Amino acid sequence: MTTRRTFLNQSALAACALALPVTAEPTITGSQSLKAQAHKRGLLAGCAVGAANLREPDFTQVLIDQYSLVVPENALKFGPLRPSPTEYNFADADALVNFAHDHKMKVRGHNFVWHEQLPAWFAATVTKENAKQILTTHIQTVASRYKGKIQSWDVVNEAINPSDGLPDSLRHSPWLQLIGPEYLELAYRTARQADPHAKLTYNEYGIENENEADRTKRAATLDLLKRLKAANVPIDALGIQSHISAGSGQTWGNGLRDLIAGAQSLGLEVYLTELDVNDDAVLGDDTAARDQQVAAVYRDYLAVALENRAVKSVLTWGITDRHSWLNEVKSHREKMPNRPQRPLPFDPDYKPAPAFFALRDALAHAPHR
Repeated sequence: MTTRRTFLNQSALAACALALPVTAEPTITGSQSLKAQAHKRGLLAGCAVGAANLREPDFTQVLIDQYSLVVPENALKFGPLRPSPTEYNFADADALVNFAHDHKMKVRGHNFVWHEQLPAWFAATVTKENAKQILTTHIQTVASRYKGKIQSWDVVNEAINPSDGLPDSLRHSPWLQLIGPEYLELAYRTARQADPHAKLTYNEYGIENENEADRTKRAATLDLLKRLKAANVPIDALGIQSHISAGSGQTWGNGLRDLIAGAQSLGLEVYLTELDVNDDAVLGDDTAARDQQVAAVYRDYLAVALENRAVKSVLTWGITDRHSWLNEVKSHREKMPNRPQRPLPFDPDYKPAPAFFALRDALAHAPHR
């Protein structure tokens, strides 16, 4: 039986409950999405996408909600595209390009020329006598298929490696061995002819940090861009990959500023093309503490990188920790085998991580382009 005292006590508790503030989940879609905040500042917010990801409803919903620019993680690389010297497999690339078109997203093409992910038949088939023709035909075929559908192409990827000790710090890659340094010019001129309106990009890693190795590679990269421009090679942008680390003592400052300003002085745009934050060096297994350190790196890095209006887009290499290459590539898993990394804006359950909010705030406060 309900007594008067019980009724009064229950009423008082109910009133207290109503008076307590309700903590709402932060809004992250619509005007509060990454793409909306980027758009307000004249930027594009993008990410890398694996073809298999398009079969996951959670993934595609986040992709549609948050991003205005996508890049295929592997589908447009030489090896995946070329099962044999005479065959192309465009199924995955077509699926991604069509998805982007259906959802009014722009697409980056990645990549035409790289020393990795070459097909198994490459070594036995490509020679000094036919290398130019194979490279030219490959670029013509792929670029022509997607002509007018690609915002920018990574024409050449990672051509600089000072530790190889070669002239101009060029990487001792198969393309350099087979064709010589002119492979760079050949690739850009062929791409321009095949897809005249796409932005043609040189994409490089290990040029962001304030250490000696990055300073050396940064200088060599700028020298390469200067040589290409001096030779009237059609190139429109520098891609700074931005694979960076938390807990490792990395810092970003005038070296990164000078790199971006140097590219700008050559008339180039700048794209942050593959941003993620490796957290192997973060001590301890407390997930919340690790996430905060990763977010701090996003915040600090982008505070420097987005100062210059030459930077037009920011792409993370993936969306969710569930599918990060840092958790899939064996060499990375060996470092911390029992602790998957948390390098991306969304956690394995597609919930926004602190990195999401750091990235969104950086976009929202960037100078207007």
